[in-house]
Amino acid sequence: MQPGVHTQSHKPPHQASPDEVRCDYATDMQRGLRADEADRRLLQYGPNALPHPEPPAIWFRLLRQLADVQVYLLLAAAAISLLVWSIGRESALPLEAIAILAIVVLNVLFGFLQEERAGRASMALQQMTPHEASVLRDGKLMRIDVRRIVPGDLLLIQEGDKIAADGRLIDVTALQTQEAALTGESQPIRKSIVTLPRATGIADRSNMIFAGTVAASGHARAIVTATGAATELGRIGAMLSATPDQLTPLQQELNALGKKLGAAVLIIAAVVVITLLSLQHTLSSTIILRALLFGIALAVAAIPEGLAAVITVVLALGVRRMARRGAIVRHLKAVETLGEATVIACDKTGTMTSNTMRVTCAATASGLSALVSSHAGPSVSSTHSFKGPSTPSAQCELTLALAAAALTNNARLRETSTGPIAEGDPTEAALLLAACEAGQYVKDLIAACPRIMEFPFTSERKRMSTLHHCLNHAREVFGAPSVLLIKGAADLLLDRATQEAVDGHWRPLTPERKQTWRTMQNNMAADALRTLGVAIRPLPALPSEGSDNAEQWERDLIFAGILGISDPPRPGVREAVAIARAAGVRTIMLTGDHAATALAVARALDISKDERVITGSQLSSMSDEELGQVAVHTSVFARVDPEHKLRLVKALRQNGDIVAMTGDGVNDAPALKAADIGIAMGITGTGVAKEAADMILADDNFATIVAAITEGKSIFKNIRRFLRYILACNAGEVLTLFAAVSFSSFANRGQDELVLPLLALQILWINLITDGAPALALGLEIPHLQGINICPPPVRARIPSKTRIIDRAMLADIGIVALIIAAGTLGLFYAVAGNLELRRTMAFTTLILFQLFNAFEARSSTQSILAGLFRNRWLWAATGAMLILQVLLLQWPAAGRIFGVVPLSLSHWIECAVTASTVVWGMEAVKWLRRIRFARKDPVQLGETASH
Repeated sequence: MQPGVHTQSHKPPHQASPDEVRCDYATDMQRGLRADEADRRLLQYGPNALPHPEPPAIWFRLLRQLADVQVYLLLAAAAISLLVWSIGRESALPLEAIAILAIVVLNVLFGFLQEERAGRASMALQQMTPHEASVLRDGKLMRIDVRRIVPGDLLLIQEGDKIAADGRLIDVTALQTQEAALTGESQPIRKSIVTLPRATGIADRSNMIFAGTVAASGHARAIVTATGAATELGRIGAMLSATPDQLTPLQQELNALGKKLGAAVLIIAAVVVITLLSLQHTLSSTIILRALLFGIALAVAAIPEGLAAVITVVLALGVRRMARRGAIVRHLKAVETLGEATVIACDKTGTMTSNTMRVTCAATASGLSALVSSHAGPSVSSTHSFKGPSTPSAQCELTLALAAAALTNNARLRETSTGPIAEGDPTEAALLLAACEAGQYVKDLIAACPRIMEFPFTSERKRMSTLHHCLNHAREVFGAPSVLLIKGAADLLLDRATQEAVDGHWRPLTPERKQTWRTMQNNMAADALRTLGVAIRPLPALPSEGSDNAEQWERDLIFAGILGISDPPRPGVREAVAIARAAGVRTIMLTGDHAATALAVARALDISKDERVITGSQLSSMSDEELGQVAVHTSVFARVDPEHKLRLVKALRQNGDIVAMTGDGVNDAPALKAADIGIAMGITGTGVAKEAADMILADDNFATIVAAITEGKSIFKNIRRFLRYILACNAGEVLTLFAAVSFSSFANRGQDELVLPLLALQILWINLITDGAPALALGLEIPHLQGINICPPPVRARIPSKTRIIDRAMLADIGIVALIIAAGTLGLFYAVAGNLELRRTMAFTTLILFQLFNAFEARSSTQSILAGLFRNRWLWAATGAMLILQVLLLQWPAAGRIFGVVPLSLSHWIECAVTASTVVWGMEAVKWLRRIRFARKDPVQLGETASH
């Protein structure tokens, strides 16, 4: 109901009677609203359009990208570096500050471009409403812009209309609406004017129409009760706007890592600077300047500057690979979440099913037959096969039943480039397609049976019948010059039948046979099939009297069969669900459909093995805590509203699950946005769902999610490899420098010249030049194990720090590598005989070689460096390029003067390489012990860890 409308009945529209609604909204049923009254209400309630806030200015969106912990640290380091350069002027340009700022700028641009693609869901919602609608004003029927519709308008709805506002129906003639995009209900909703209880859910409000839905058949009149943001469509838009963007698990961990690194950097840099200064007898400007510069270099060494950039590139490359597999990623940073998903919350209609009604089962005199179509869409290019009776008798009986259903039908065939498709009421379209697929040449059959008259379907009659002449071969099919064809409720037709069709002949229908037919109908209903009975009455001559009396015609029927109609599962979905389960990913079905239908589909797809279904009304009565407990063990949720889906996603995330939400309708949009990663359908998905989602399935195939999960897990593992490498290298540098400062300060107490193994510019060279390429190459590593293995446990099951991507094994690797790097670099520096420049050059080169060796070790926490040694050609190219750069740096005199290095002899290079190789021997020993422990404890865990 529209806010601000003060009704006399004080009831929501679906609870009020048509007369009460008419009085509440002061609507004249004969003339509609007066033009001046409509204008007044337009000023009072505003246009019938969804609000769309203006986006922030471009400069604000750019600055917003700076709101990141790591960016703060880099900006602070750049500022101090620039200050030190301005005081000392040791180089023509502030190289350190420029390099750091360049990284900041690149990350800001990446984030800005991604944000520009998001936040368009409200605009897509507006496109779901039509441009014009028919209303009655001043006694005249007129077409007006939908923005001018106001509460109280008398809205006229015809078949095919897209409904422009919410309204209470007051006059209905066989109206059915398609509300799948709003409620998830796959079948058309038959509308009425009956008054409903206040607690009736949206999907069951048969006396209401809703903006954004479509009139599938029939016509009606309704009083508009809500426009714009007050409609159910508008409420979804409000929920979507109010749902904050969720940080992905990787973003959360990187933020936490950034905070920890920031604190560590400040402490270490401060301790080093204070130590350097406190151990001097005199504090000259040279000492102070060098201490500050060294502190800055140490801070830069501790911060993995390339972290965000490398992860962005790795994710972008993963996006390209996913696109080739049919998954289009809209939000770059959400790619890795698929690999960590523990729950797929999936909308049934249009996602796991085809969202197209199909005849999937038929009961004839020979028994039940399951019809399996080779095509899930509304096309006649597919064929039927049979599970069950497939004898010539069964084929003949099915042909008769489908022919009768195709003729008692107002759906129509339309030629397209891909073949004919059926249009009209979805149920009748399904019957028409089934007849085509069973081998009837429908156009010829219809031409041979011209329709004489029709007795339309009504909710009271529960049947429809048509009278036809039989020409040519149609006389052979129906056995008479004229025939009455009837479809409707099977029980009703059985009561009116005296015979049954058996292999092209008629035989008496005994009470025992009627019970057999009813048993088959009950079996079909138990599988959540919508059943329609089909009967015929051959007429040797047309009655001369009472031709307009349906009761006169619809008697002494020959019962031909029962057709079962459903929205069948998509091909391959059952297999995809099984693969996901094997990967430790649970599938939950969410739908606005009935509980029996949802459970039948869930059983068919092996999502649920029990009878447990939670309905929307049950969910509404639960607290958040109760819902969280129920969500752990329940896999099917039926008759759910958008609010229910949103609550369920939040409950799952509160439980610690990482939720991937799939869907295609408007009703899915808030939950898609609230989930860790939202996945929309590319073909049948609404614009709202696509804009709210992080990923779009180009082929609308649930099975594509499995491929995307595989890719996501590979990306996740590659990010772990990169972090294992970069954090170990940085920790090794920091430990080396901290130990060197402490030792040098005591060994050279009282001297102005501190003897340190590395200069500030050398540290920056290592971090800003040589670290990046191997790190990026590790992000391109081909996984050791293809496909999906055991999915990582949810967040709540991780180590006490709740770190998901950095586990105990990685922390141990980082610590061991750091110790080896520090010991080897300092040992060589203090053991080598020669001048200070040579010793520093060898320490500098050894540290770089340590990192290049470590790049190969970081590929796995358990597997030997020899396993797949040449698989990653990018890593070989990166390490080779960095080695060449180091040689050029040492051999180029100009660079040598800037960086304080000298050329090395072959023996020096060998000495550096042998020292650096100790990281290989040390880590190989650690991995060997780890493999032995894992093999004894859990061989499966060993296989999974191998790819880490």
